Amino acid sequence: MRLSELAQKRIINVFDGEIMGTAGESDLLIEPVTGTITEIIIPPGRGLTGGGRQGMTIPWSAVKKV
Repeated sequence: MRLSELAQKRIINVFDGEIMGTAGESDLLIEPVTGTITEIIIPPGRGLTGGGRQGMTIPWSAVKKV
């Protein structure tokens, strides 16, 4: 998958179905030696309900589907 394709993917919380944003709005932490993604960093946002959401870091191992 190309980075431009990944950037368009939605980040969805599998526990409550909340759309947390897109990968393009987030940062990826990449291991420089291997080039593998280790974490996705979601910035603070308002979410769909208008309530404030804190930013969070999700280990790449917790990603269920791309």
